[in-house]
Order: sequence, then structure tokens, then C-alpha cells
Amino acid sequence: MKNHKTNHQDIFIRLVEDKDLVSITGIYADEVLHGVSSWEEVPPDNEEMSRRRDAIVKGGYPYRVAIKNDQVIGYAYASSYRPRPGYRYTVENSIYVHKDARGLGLGRLLLEDLIVECESRGYRQMIAVIGDSENKPSIDFHKCMGFAQVGVIKSIGFKFGRWMDSVIMQRPLNEGSSSLPE
Repeated sequence: MKNHKTNHQDIFIRLVEDKDLVSITGIYADEVLHGVSSWEEVPPDNEEMSRRRDAIVKGGYPYRVAIKNDQVIGYAYASSYRPRPGYRYTVENSIYVHKDARGLGLGRLLLEDLIVECESRGYRQMIAVIGDSENKPSIDFHKCMGFAQVGVIKSIGFKFGRWMDSVIMQRPLNEGSSSLPE
């Protein structure tokens, strides 16, 4: 919805634009090749990342980028948790930060922004699906952001020569389940 300047290291968070896709593709490729947040094994190209972005935006979900010195240093989006209508008030978050911008608090800025965007659209629950129970930084980060761990699916993925768990965390948005949606 809105673009805004943060008070944190001259970082500007705004809606994604076509010109951002090359940087987004690079950030994601690094995670695919070296991280556990994505269980893809071959990084998608710009065309595929554009298709994915378009589907998210067309679905009415927020897709945000963090800019510093005119460079994309991270991005975040919400998407459908599941496609069935009964899940329409629940979103899943995704956050990716450039490897050189980690540790600056950018993840927090992006998630805070994403939560505001999702609440303004009437969503009631946010789900984080964290790749691997050994990914303590992501689990601890989500706990600090108000998420509670609600489940672990053991050994569901295989990457880097080992089995990995999927950790499910949940955070209420707006009034959560304490009232009916409008």
C-alpha cells in the first residue's frame, strides 16, 4: 500500500517494481544455493521470479522491497497459506535479505511492514514455515516478532545431503480469532 522511509540506516520500504526483479532473483538465488529457507535446488530465472511476483500481487497480497542507496537489499511478501477458501484470512510470510545486509535489523523492518500491510487488508493469521529446525536464527527471530511455534514436521525435506524438518509458527493479526471477520 504505502511506501515509507524507516528511521533505520536510511532504508526505504516500498512496493515491488519491475526494476527490482534482477536484484530479487539474485538474493533468492543465493538462498537457494547456500541456505535452508528455500528447498529449491536450482535458482529460478528472472522470468520465473517475475511470474511468481505477478501471481502474488494479482492475488491481492503485499510484496515489498527494502532499498538502501538505490539498491534492493531485501524483500518480503505474504501469500496464500493454502488455496482453499476457508484459509482466506490466513497468509504465509516470506522474507529474504541480501547476504551483505544481514544483521542490520532489516528482517525486523520488513516483517513489521508486512504485518501492517496484511492487517490493513483484513488478514487474521500469519504463518511462518521455517526450513529446518536447526535454523535457530529464523525461529528465534519469529518468536521475537510475536510468533509461537505450533508444529514441526520431521524430516520432510532433503537438501545439502541431510533430512530437514519444517517448523510451523503462527502469529495472530488484527483481532486474530477473537472475533469474526467482516
